[in-house]
Amino acid sequence: MTQTIPLPAAPLLALSSGTAAPRVAVITGSYGAGHDAAAREIARVLTAAGCEVETHDIVTLLPWRLGPILRAVYYAQLRCSPRSWGSTLRLLEPGRPAHRLVTWLLGCLATRVIETTRGCDLVVTTHPFGAQALGHARLSGALDVPVATYLTDTSVHALWIHPGVDLNLAIHEIAAAEARAWGGRTEVVRPLIPERQPSSVTLRCEPFPGDIEGPWALVTGGSLGMGQLEATARDLLAHSPMTPVVLCGTDARLRRRLGRIPGVVALGWRDDIPDLMRACDHVVQNAGGFTSLEALASGAPVVTYRPLPGHGVANSVNLEAAGLIPWARTPQELSRLLAGASPADRHNRLPQDAPEVVDLLLGRVPASVAA
Repeated sequence: MTQTIPLPAAPLLALSSGTAAPRVAVITGSYGAGHDAAAREIARVLTAAGCEVETHDIVTLLPWRLGPILRAVYYAQLRCSPRSWGSTLRLLEPGRPAHRLVTWLLGCLATRVIETTRGCDLVVTTHPFGAQALGHARLSGALDVPVATYLTDTSVHALWIHPGVDLNLAIHEIAAAEARAWGGRTEVVRPLIPERQPSSVTLRCEPFPGDIEGPWALVTGGSLGMGQLEATARDLLAHSPMTPVVLCGTDARLRRRLGRIPGVVALGWRDDIPDLMRACDHVVQNAGGFTSLEALASGAPVVTYRPLPGHGVANSVNLEAAGLIPWARTPQELSRLLAGASPADRHNRLPQDAPEVVDLLLGRVPASVAA
């Protein structure tokens, strides 16, 4: 039988007037930008609520430089053998030897995570490694304050869920159902997206390298420029009137390669992606992570195409089932979906009826936590 801990009385974090600000530790994981972006938003809203917040990266907390090594292996795998990532996630499902080994290691190597969060009143993690380490610490008694996991994706792999975690925060009911199926106490919250004001940047001026004639689609593979972005750009050129504007992220070689294709605009690392999304006619994404949530918040029409194996496919299935982002399986279907979307009908497409993260953590709204 799986060991569990009693659910602490709501709220997980209490604010009291006349006392010191409660301390909150946010544990992120710099395996791509989505976990970090969610951590920044959690830190921002809790700081605004009166908490003293500190953020730490699980990559730097794991001993023996294991964090950077795992990150390098992860990046290399996605770039050199992306199809193998889906197989890796299947090997890490419960009951498999790899799952038992990884969860055991993360529990055993959690000493620095525990030491870093000592003295805090609440710990929130945005990465599954953090969930495993902190959940183990809770069950072992090494950590005696509540732990919450913010699930950044619409699909939830088993590694996200640990029975020692007090509360999982899901960004959609579909994700919450998966988390509950893995045994996690879960509540749905409104997705955290940076608050940005509409940009004064017009459609055809900087920050783009030159003028773009006609409609254009922003093609994204996340901060690392992962996936079949070149094939997507070529399909857009061949089957639609759209100019592909490709976000290559940190992959300089991809940017140089795409820059040599006539009709393709290749962009490197950007910090104005929300502005680009508000300016573009469509967004074509392949991972279903934080970038896709930004696109939905911007109101831009979004389509999934050539999703990344593993979590990208799983996210795409759930985003389509939730009615948030359609998935084009062929170039012809991509063209049809782009033609059928209405750029003029722009509004925030994220679910708006769930409570805010900070309101749930502070008990401003009642929780109906289910496992």
